[in-house]
Formats: sequence, C-alpha cells, structure tokens
Amino acid sequence: MAVKEASSTTMSNGHHGHHDVKGTTTIADSVVASIAGIATRDATGVYAMGSSFSRTLGAARDMMARSDDVTRGVRVEVGEKQTAVDVGVVVEYGYPITRTSDDIRTGIVDAVESMTGLEVAEVNIDVLDVHLPGSDDSESESPRAR
Repeated sequence: MAVKEASSTTMSNGHHGHHDVKGTTTIADSVVASIAGIATRDATGVYAMGSSFSRTLGAARDMMARSDDVTRGVRVEVGEKQTAVDVGVVVEYGYPITRTSDDIRTGIVDAVESMTGLEVAEVNIDVLDVHLPGSDDSESESPRAR
C-alpha cells in the first residue's frame, strides 16, 4: 500500500491550500489494480483480460453478482512511491500486438500516475491469446466493439 503524507491550509475563501493540516493518504493495492484494469480495457486492440480459465470463472461470478471485475488479469506491487503492474490480455486478431502493448503501457502510466501520484516503475504485459472474430469461447462474454 502506498502512504502519502499531506498537508493543507484553509484559506479565507473556504478552499484548501497545501501547508498546515497534516495527515496521510493510504492507497490500497486494489485501487491501483482497478485503475490499471480500466486503462488496459481502454487500449485499442484489447479483447479481454486474464487467462481463459479466469475469464470463464470471472464471467460466471460477474453474472451472479451483476458486476464486471476490472482487476481480472491485473497484478500490482505497490510501494510507498512506486508501483509495478502486470497485466494479462487477449488481443483482437488484426491489431498489431506491439502497438496494443504500447497503448496499454501509456494508458496505465498516465492513469495511475495522475490519479495516485505514484511513479509506475514498470508495466509487464502477457499476451495470452489472440481472439478471432466469431470464435467466442464463452457465450456469456460479449465481444468488445472497437
């Protein structure tokens, strides 16, 4: 978990500055994983995240809970000032994997650093499969429109 020290001042207009009130902000690993997962899904060419087993298990869990786990296929290590992110993805056939990987890295770095203030030390991407149009491995998983 990342712990940030903070301070602020209340100004006459009611807004807060950054100097007198001290405290800490703790950022849970799950928060960083969620941010990274959402950024990964937004990258061009990403069909799904996680291994086929975790996608099948997750799809069943998502149907029962009526939710969509944005952290599926994402692992993070969060320190006090830095974080490392590992993601496993399935790439849509026809999209250049190197370009998709670059989009994933850029998206994760931009989102995590701007939202948490943590430096992203590395983003490791495992391309687990290529999705061929019309070859859905699960009826419950809908293809992403791009």
